Amino acid sequence: MVDSLVAAVDRRETVVGVVGLGYVGLPLVFAFDDAGFRTVGFDIDESKVKSLEAGKTYIKHLPDERIAALNASGRFTATTDFSKIGEVDAILLCVPTPLTQQREPDMTYIVKTAEAIAPYLKKGQLVTLESTTYPGTTDEVLLPILERGGLDGRKDLYVAYSPEREDPGNQTFSTTKIPKVVGACTDDARDYACHLYRQIVPLVVPVSSNATAEAVKLTENIFRAVNIALVNELKVVYAKMGIDVWEVIDAAKTKPFGFMPFYPGPGLGGHCIPIDPFYLTWKAREYECATRFIELAGEVNVSMPDYVVERLADALNERRKALNGSRVLILGVSYKPDVDDIRESPALALIRKIAQKGAHVDYHDPFVARIKVTRAHAELAGMESVPLTPENIASYDAVLIATNHSNIDYSHLVEHAQCVVDTRNATRSVIVGREKIVKA
Repeated sequence: MVDSLVAAVDRRETVVGVVGLGYVGLPLVFAFDDAGFRTVGFDIDESKVKSLEAGKTYIKHLPDERIAALNASGRFTATTDFSKIGEVDAILLCVPTPLTQQREPDMTYIVKTAEAIAPYLKKGQLVTLESTTYPGTTDEVLLPILERGGLDGRKDLYVAYSPEREDPGNQTFSTTKIPKVVGACTDDARDYACHLYRQIVPLVVPVSSNATAEAVKLTENIFRAVNIALVNELKVVYAKMGIDVWEVIDAAKTKPFGFMPFYPGPGLGGHCIPIDPFYLTWKAREYECATRFIELAGEVNVSMPDYVVERLADALNERRKALNGSRVLILGVSYKPDVDDIRESPALALIRKIAQKGAHVDYHDPFVARIKVTRAHAELAGMESVPLTPENIASYDAVLIATNHSNIDYSHLVEHAQCVVDTRNATRSVIVGREKIVKA
C-alpha cells in the first residue's frame, strides 16, 4: 500500500493537513503549497482562520503578501472543523508542548489534539507529530489515543515523529532549507513520511525509531542551553575581573577548530531552549538517571534576570540613584531579535523583577505593540510599547537593552540616554557616550 501512497505524493494528489497554524505549522503550509500540494490548516483559534481567509498575517515575520500568495494558489483552506481530518491524507501535528508550573511536561495540547482527530481518522493516513517532547511521547501518549477511533496504529495508520526545527525570523535557514529528521512506528511509516518531507526539504534523515527522533530534537536544544549557560557563567566571572566576555568570545572564535561561539544574555527565551531540557530531566527520572549537568545549566540560565537586575541597581547606584523610585525603560520584549514572539522571554521576568524593586518600568519594542497574556506573566498583559523619541529616552534613569533588534539606532539611543545597561552587546559599535554603557 505504501507504494501507492508514495506515487500519490509524486503526482501531488496527497492532501496535507497541518494542525496548529502558529510559528511551526504556518511555514509548513507555505512549504507544501509552494511544492504544489493541496493543504488544509486546522486550528482551534478562529481568529487565526479568519485572518488567513482575509489575507492578513498574525505573525510579523510572515508578511501579508505571503498569506495573499497562499490564498491565490487556490490550494489552501483553513478551518476549525476537525471533522474534516478525514478529507486529508497526511496530518502534521504542530501544537505547543509547554511545561507545568512544576517544570513537568504539559501534554495537554497533544492529548486534546489526538482526541479531536481520532474519531475522523481513516485507514492509510499518515500522522506525524512535530512538537518537541520527551522520548516515548509518540509511542506512549499519541499512538494509544489515535487508536481509540478503532484503527490499528501500526497496521492501519502510518505514525511518525519529525521534530520541528524552526528558527523564527532566520533569513538564512527557513523551513525548506533545514533538513528533517524522521522516526516512525514502522518501516513503511518512515518510508512514507520521509518521501513526503523530501518534497519540501533538501535532506531527510531517517532514524531507527520515534524515540530516537524525539531525542535528536532534545539533544540539539540541550546543547544550546548548556553552552549558553557556560558563557553566562563566564560573563559573571569575567565581569568581576574587568574583562568583556563578548570581546573574549569574538577573539576565541577566530580559532578555526575546536571552538563554537555562543553568546550570553539576560536569560533564555522562546518556545524551545528554556523548556526542552526539562523534558529530558523529567523522563530520565523514570530510569533513575541523574541529569545534573543539564539541571545546573538550567539553574545558571534561570538566574540571569536576577544578575541583570543587580547590574542595573549597581549602575544606578554609581550615578547616585536608587533602583527604588527610578524610571527604567526595557528595550525589546521579544525573546530574540526582529520577531514578535514573547514566549518565555526573559524581558518579561525583568519587567516584573524591576517593578518589584519599586521602579517604574516601561518598554519599547518595534515588533510588540502590546504584551499579550502569557502563562507566567499574566499581570503584564496590556502593557503597551512607548515611543523611542529623544525626549522619552532622556526621561528614564536607565535604558536596559533586553533584546537587540536590528532596526534600533543604538548610537542615537546612547546619545540621549542617561544610562544604558546592555545585556546583548548591542552597543558594541557605539563610539560616542561609551561612559554611559554598562554591560550586563
